[in-house]
Amino acid sequence: MTELERPLSGSVVAITGGTGGIGLATARSVVAAGAKVALGDLDGELAASEAASLGEGNFGGRLDVTDFDSFESFVDAAETELGPLDALVNNAGVMILGPFEEESVEKTEKSVGVNLFGVMNGTKIAMKKMKPRGRGQIVNIASQAGKTGFPGGATYCATKFAVVGLCESVRNELAGTGVGVTCVMPGPVKTELAAGIGNARGVRWLLPSEVGDGITKAIATGQAEVWLPPSTRFLQPPTSILPAGARDWLMRAFNADTVLAHREEDPGRVAYEKKALSGD
Repeated sequence: MTELERPLSGSVVAITGGTGGIGLATARSVVAAGAKVALGDLDGELAASEAASLGEGNFGGRLDVTDFDSFESFVDAAETELGPLDALVNNAGVMILGPFEEESVEKTEKSVGVNLFGVMNGTKIAMKKMKPRGRGQIVNIASQAGKTGFPGGATYCATKFAVVGLCESVRNELAGTGVGVTCVMPGPVKTELAAGIGNARGVRWLLPSEVGDGITKAIATGQAEVWLPPSTRFLQPPTSILPAGARDWLMRAFNADTVLAHREEDPGRVAYEKKALSGD
């Protein structure tokens, strides 16, 4: 890749949840495009190690996205090490599943804290940093579960619907400032977070690298929405105008109603959710 083909050459990109899955794949992609990265994670030592593995001039540190002060300290440290932030990717997230009426308060608070408050914290901090400079891109990872509610994942879907709304609101608040907002809506991705979930008919699973490359392109171009796979962008508008009964019928017809439901006994899911709840 030549310098002319490195659209983010010299840029500084911070990524939350940066030590695995979509976060680490995005880090590799933006570094290949010429950027320097700051990886944030609850495990600060792992974040520093993964940042070092990407080459010289990168940074990794501890970050609890649910704690505003922790988030602000991480961004300040990243800017001290690497320079002013050009993009923030709010990627950290959890997927905790099960019947909504049986969901504990602990599980609800964990999901909302990481998936929504974490994104809100990062978005606010990035706005304060970027607006005075007149440039920057805020990238929030939502999901196609932010457009369709799936049984067994009520709180997860609710947080992702909220992130989609947050992106639309803040994008318009920032109009004319030089700061953009990107909402990323992937389908199922082969990561630890998706352990044990089912398959809907006709749905292709994504590799983390595909999502990472989509995010890199969005940062470089200022793209407002990223649908992955791209073809899914054209499925949502027609279904959204159908009456609720017809949408529910389609969900059952494509087995989408079982994708998140009744997954809590799967060994891989049990292990993932235990880890997600513990914060390890």
